[in-house]
Amino acid sequence: MRSAAPGRHVAGLAIAALAVASGLAGCSSSDEPGDSTGAGAQASGSQAAGGGTYTIWDPYPQHDKSSDWVKLLETCGTQAGVTVERTAYDTTDLTNKTLLAAQQGNAPDVLIVDNPVVSTLAEAGVLTSTEENKLDTSTIAPNLLAAGQSGGKTYGVPIGANTLALYYNKGVLKKAGVDIGSVKDWASLTAALEKVKAAGKKGITFSAIGTEEGSFQFLPWFWGSGAQLTKLDSPEGVSAVALWTDWLKKGYAPNSVINNTQTTSWQEFAGGDFAFAENGTWQLANAEKAGFEYGIIPVPSKDGGTAPAPTGGEFVGIPVQQDTARYAVSQKLVTCLTSTDNSLSTTTTLSYIAPTEEVQAKQVEQNADLKVWVDAVKAAKGRTSDDLGTKYPKISEPMWNAVQAALSGSKSPQQAMADAQTAAASATQ
Repeated sequence: MRSAAPGRHVAGLAIAALAVASGLAGCSSSDEPGDSTGAGAQASGSQAAGGGTYTIWDPYPQHDKSSDWVKLLETCGTQAGVTVERTAYDTTDLTNKTLLAAQQGNAPDVLIVDNPVVSTLAEAGVLTSTEENKLDTSTIAPNLLAAGQSGGKTYGVPIGANTLALYYNKGVLKKAGVDIGSVKDWASLTAALEKVKAAGKKGITFSAIGTEEGSFQFLPWFWGSGAQLTKLDSPEGVSAVALWTDWLKKGYAPNSVINNTQTTSWQEFAGGDFAFAENGTWQLANAEKAGFEYGIIPVPSKDGGTAPAPTGGEFVGIPVQQDTARYAVSQKLVTCLTSTDNSLSTTTTLSYIAPTEEVQAKQVEQNADLKVWVDAVKAAKGRTSDDLGTKYPKISEPMWNAVQAALSGSKSPQQAMADAQTAAASATQ
């Protein structure tokens, strides 16, 4: 059992949480900070389960009190017989405030956080495990659930997931004589980029910025090579860096990718001259407004098939409380938010793919264009999976630095990844 004093390890892990949280907003449902709603004060521990006020903190400041999301929170509260008091923060601020609240024994009853943060909060003693809080995860896709696992335990339920794929401009590919059906691996994708350049158009744009956003976009190629994060300088890992580096050298990708965020990369693609753009589900609405016909394919693995892309999205968890009687109602609130009946509306509102096959099928029934995203999510994996937990940010930073060094030409792909492995190994000892 966990100590009755919540967050007793929190202070020592505050820096790690900041490292995980920084730069992750670009791969969650929104990277736009905004005003929080609700007072956010923790209800008194003396309020027994089955009544009173229960607090929920989430990273969705773009959804105000009139939104479907907040209405769902209120409905779940009503069904549980309590009043819900909701506060919204941007992703990084939410992590910091959660750690502080846990130190003070004042954590919210329900917490929704970006999935890479879960292992940090769990190791800090902030979150209860599903074994303790009795949340049912039996229908959740194992690859999505893995992002919320640490030390053999699960700390919450994914509310939904997003990931990366390749958008393509049908007009540009037609002009270049490229059949999208032929693009199945790295070699065929590179051949397509060569044809596009020869036709006077631009090849592919992506984000390789020196932040977590850059790692997020690099991971499908890294994992798609067969590489593992515990061995950055493997021949497979080096081949992924070499692929991007060669694209820049040959003019298939612009030098701007070195500084591109996912937003600026999308803006380049939206200009209409690029054949491909690596980006996420959150750009679907913008794609509809782009003014040209587009399509979407999964990021291909080196030798064919769908590359494992990293999962974005949040987990709903129950923080540790001194008054453990509150867990019963908190469990009802989380179950309501993630139930099959509500999951379809929740994931639609948040532009996510559902975490269960049943609801994924309903999403595709409503919008056939989501099938490629469902397939991509099924192949995706959490950044903190493979039992990396809080080691992940200590590996990710050397990795994005290596990509930057190789793309800028200051190091060869081999040297860049060798140096990254040395740094990562030292940081994770």
